[in-house]
Amino acid sequence: MKDKALSLNPPVCHRHTAKWDEFMHINTRPVIWLLLAAFSLTSSQLLAQESLLPTFSKMTSLSDGWEPLEFPNIDQHSRYELIRENDAQVVKAQTSGGASGLITRLNIKPEGSLMLSWKWKVSNVFEKGDARKKSGDDYPARIYVAFEFQPDKAGFFERAKRKTVELLFGEELPGNALNYIWANTLPEGEFITNPYTDKTVMIAVNSGSQQAGEWVSIERDIVADYREAFGESPPPIRGIAIMSDSDNTGEQATAWYGDITLSPANPDS
Repeated sequence: MKDKALSLNPPVCHRHTAKWDEFMHINTRPVIWLLLAAFSLTSSQLLAQESLLPTFSKMTSLSDGWEPLEFPNIDQHSRYELIRENDAQVVKAQTSGGASGLITRLNIKPEGSLMLSWKWKVSNVFEKGDARKKSGDDYPARIYVAFEFQPDKAGFFERAKRKTVELLFGEELPGNALNYIWANTLPEGEFITNPYTDKTVMIAVNSGSQQAGEWVSIERDIVADYREAFGESPPPIRGIAIMSDSDNTGEQATAWYGDITLSPANPDS
């Protein structure tokens, strides 16, 4: 059906046809595309910053550093809004048979350990959700980390497809991605390849309904996770996105996202 994983599709701000997908031999679900940021930081340069990511608790609107992430062949969008809960400002996401997200664009070269930390809460998991199947590739909450494309490690046809799309649409596409998910049946801690593309690896950081309705804090070493997923050190990070989606399963869920921070590991920890 539809794919929200990374692939070689044109940018979501442009409509495209099934004939284009067939001609390019591209997945029929769209790419999470990212404009390359005009600046670059190493992870060590983040030490002087609380976090490079725009924090939800300090935003006056969702457009303060985050943008809508929508898909050209998915008309039903998830709904995102800033709310206050327990004296903290968070993002509330509601999905009902649709899909869309929020994205912030980056250009960070990981060095050593780079920690991604956040807290989230979900109302429920999807009964038909299954990270191993295309039909179950929906999650009440997920966080994408997208990395720079590495042409020297890609085949000729993949490079040619990307170059054609980039020339036509004026955007540079990302490469591999990590996808942190609140899964249904996938065991917590398991890594699996996305059912649509081997360029995206799914990591179940929560699983099942046991903690539904509770705030859960997560911390992940992006560098270590990338090495585990792809067997090599990561290229620059190009963007981070949140998404609650249910377009495959047709189910409903609400999720809450607290601040997401990105920072080097504490050397004393």
